[in-house]
This record gives sequence, C-alpha cells and structure tokens, in this order.
Amino acid sequence: MRHDTGPVRTVTATAAAVTAVLTGSVASVVAGRLASDAALKVVPGRPLPTEPRLTVHGTAAGQITLTRDLASLRPGTYGLAGNGSHAVVGPVLPGAPHRPDTVVRRLERVTHGTLKPRDKVWLTPNLYVGDPRSALGLDHEDVRIPGELGTLPAWFVPGARRTWVIAVHGLGTTRELVMNVMEFLHHRHFPVLALAYRGDAGAPRSPDGLSHLGETEWRDLEAAIRHAVESGAERVILYGWSTGATMALRAARRSRLRERVSGLVLDSPVLDWEVTMRALARARHVPGPLLPLAVRAAQGRAGLYGDRLAEATAPESLSVPALILHGPGDPVAPWQLSRRLAERHPHLVALHTVQDAAHSAMWNADPQGYEEALRRFLTPLT
Repeated sequence: MRHDTGPVRTVTATAAAVTAVLTGSVASVVAGRLASDAALKVVPGRPLPTEPRLTVHGTAAGQITLTRDLASLRPGTYGLAGNGSHAVVGPVLPGAPHRPDTVVRRLERVTHGTLKPRDKVWLTPNLYVGDPRSALGLDHEDVRIPGELGTLPAWFVPGARRTWVIAVHGLGTTRELVMNVMEFLHHRHFPVLALAYRGDAGAPRSPDGLSHLGETEWRDLEAAIRHAVESGAERVILYGWSTGATMALRAARRSRLRERVSGLVLDSPVLDWEVTMRALARARHVPGPLLPLAVRAAQGRAGLYGDRLAEATAPESLSVPALILHGPGDPVAPWQLSRRLAERHPHLVALHTVQDAAHSAMWNADPQGYEEALRRFLTPLT
C-alpha cells in the first residue's frame, strides 16, 4: 500500500531548514563575538594587531638590525618591546649597511632584558618604563583616586600652576606613555596627573572584563577631575591618546565638572568606534563578511553606539579649545575624521598633522614639531 508522506517530508524539510538557520545564527553570533574581541579585549601594554612583530637580526655598538618593514622604517624614536625586554631605538642609520630584508636603526639604550638574534619585538610609543622618578628623575606622588568601580592609581608630578594637566593613555599602551611629554609639561610648571583607569594594572576591571572604548571609562577621568579640583586645581586640561582622547571628549561634554575643563589635547583620537573596531579586527585577519557581525556583537556586549560619540563631536557640543595631533598614516583611527572635526570647529580646534606616524605615536615621529604645537596651544590657556 502506498502512503502519502508529503506532510512528513514537509515537516522534516522545515525542521532541517530551521536547524540550519539556528546553526548558522549560532555560528554567526560566535564568529561576531570572536571578531569583536580584537577591540574589546585589547591588553594594555601589549601590541595592537596593527603593529607587526619584527625580528632582531643582530646588534652592534649603538646599532640594531631589524626586519625590513614599513614599521621599522618609521622616522623618529620608539620603545622596542619584547617578551621580557625593553629598549629605545632612534632613527634609521642611512650610512649603515642595509640588506634588502633588514633595516639598521640607532640603538639608544637597553632599559632591561637583552636583545638577541631571532628575538621577536615590536615598536611601541612607550619610550620609558617605570615611574616618573626612576625613568625621568622627577619627584612624584603615588595617589589613589576614588572611582566608580574602586580605587584608581595615578602619578602626580607637582607644578606651580593652578591649571592641571590630566593625562590618559589609550589602546595598547599604559600610563607610562604620558612620560613622553611629562618633562615638557613639568618644565612649563604644569601639575601633571597621569591616570590608570579601569582595566589597567592596579585598577579595577570593568564588570564584564571588556574595554568600552571610552564609553564607560570616561567616568574614571571624571573622578580624576574631581580629585584635581579638591586638591586645589582651578582648571584642568584633559590630554588623551587614542581612546583616552575619546574619554576626554566625553568628559568635556558629560562631566558635572565640565566647567573646570579649559582645553583638550587629543592625540590620535578614536572618533568612530565602528571604524576603529573594524580596523583592529581586520588586522587580526577577520574575514570581511564577519566585520558587520563584529560591530553588532560589540554593540550587544559593550553597549557601544555610534551616535553617542557623534554627540561629543557635534559642532554645538565642543565648547573649549582643542588641539588634535594626528597623522594620515594612522591605521587604527582615521586622520580624516580629525580633519573633519577641525573643519567643523575652525575657531576652537587646531589640527597638527604628523606624517608617517603610527597610532598614538605622534610625538615619537616628530618630538620637536609636536612639542612646538603643544607649546603654542597651551600658552594662552595658562
């Protein structure tokens, strides 16, 4: 006897289709979550995925030979970090013998550890390690600032002025980055507060263990402003790199103490978190089709929404002078967005362009030009 199995086949096919959709949805969620980790789980002090690993090919008196790469050819002075080592390298030495696959740079000093052939290293904006006293010979105080999630450690270098500079690092760096400009600021008598915020060593973690690219971290900066005001600061200048610059923009708009903010210094600012997250995910070889999933995953995991940052950079939002230091070669935070912000605020924003500089490494590529732009900006604010 022949049985009609049409309904059974239909149900089976429908079930298979639903299973495939659910399986695909689960796979998409997992893929998006993994892709979003490129931005949401950046470890302070570890290289960003956009920063290539280089190989040490040899050292000599005052010289180091590295893998030839666009990174190792950058102009300027950088930290050279490895697993257990840190050194400082200067410019490429044009008179040294260069093989087609290597570059010879000046080796300024080895801070700690050793550099041996075949070691894997990477360039970092952090020129100094330690603290202001051990690295620069500057007297400082280790302060503890009450924050939303717990106590935040900070270095305070005193100065005679009543305007304080509060400085916050960004992606892939630590508060040691502030020491690149700390002597410059100290010589101009600015008190400097270099903050470690949620997720940094010695600071509390975010409840979800993720970076929010400034969306929640700015409240730690507000706690630092409160500490400065309670300690005698009449005004503050917020100085941020990368997502630290994002924190500065948000604090200048949202903080209950925003009337104390007299200026902003924004180095390599992240002005569009979606663009930055895509860049970091792409550098970790996330396939193009998964990038939109990474954006959606980040929205769900960290509560990131582009319109919130757009509010902070809208023409009616910025009310204090700002200096942006940025380079067209930044692979993480596009320079075009900084140029657009400067064009929208021609009477408030000055843009200093640094060629051939990596993300958060504007000072490293051109210290003299950088500090002159900083001097011109800060002089009228004091």
